[in-house]
This record gives sequence, structure tokens and C-alpha cells, in this order.
Amino acid sequence: MAPPDFLSADWIIPSLANVVTWEYTGYNMVILFAALQSVPRELEEAASLDGAGPFRYAWHVKVPLIRPAILLTVIFSVIGTFQLFNEPQLMKAIAPQVVGDHFTPNLYAFSLAFTNLEYNYAGAVSFLIGVIVAVISYAFMLAARRGG
Repeated sequence: MAPPDFLSADWIIPSLANVVTWEYTGYNMVILFAALQSVPRELEEAASLDGAGPFRYAWHVKVPLIRPAILLTVIFSVIGTFQLFNEPQLMKAIAPQVVGDHFTPNLYAFSLAFTNLEYNYAGAVSFLIGVIVAVISYAFMLAARRGG
């Protein structure tokens, strides 16, 4: 059985997702670790006196307390997803038949501005990307606020 070609049209999105996931996991973990450090130690003792095990303590005490940090990391991840540029640009150099100038919105705006020299159109595309990111982030924040 042949190994998968991670730079093929079928595997390029999972390959990019893998790269981006590992690129930002450390950043998100620092935020979540800092949030976990702010959870008072007395709550663990109180939960254990109430009969909560480690899983119940984590799920019912820690997760609700670090929910703002989780929301922050999710919003940063959504915004980062729309800002994908470096990773596809690097993959374009090694798989040009798969990753084109229109692979991500930022790559498209870049190619419009610096390859096609259509500065006004590139500016409009960039502005539209910003509006879409702002609307999606705001909608996610509203949904998260109503859910909790």
C-alpha cells in the first residue's frame, strides 16, 4: 500500500489543518493554562467534600470558570482561520498544481495586488474579508453569551 500524498488535492486541506493546529496549539495552551492557574484551590477541596471526583470537578467547576478563556481561544482561532496566508503560500511553492492564487481569501487578495496589480480590487477584497471576520466573530460571541 502506497503512503498518502499529503500534497495532493485530496490531502492538502487536512495537511494545512495539521500544520495550523500544531502551530497555534502552544499559544492556546498558554492562554488556557493561565486561566486554569487562576482557579482557586479551595474549590477542589470543596468539590471533593461534596463527593465530586476528578472528572466531575474538572467538568463542572474548572470548565465553567475558564469559559471566557476558551471563548477567547476559539475566537482567535476563527480569526486566524480567515487569515491563513503563510501556510498556503509555503505549500504553493512545493505543490503549485494544487494550491493556486485563490486558495484562501488572503492569498487571493495578495495575488490581485502584487501579481495582477489590481490594487483597488485587492483592497475591496481585503475590506470584505475584514467585515466577514468581524460579523462571524461577533455572531459567535453573541451565541456563546446566550448559551451560558
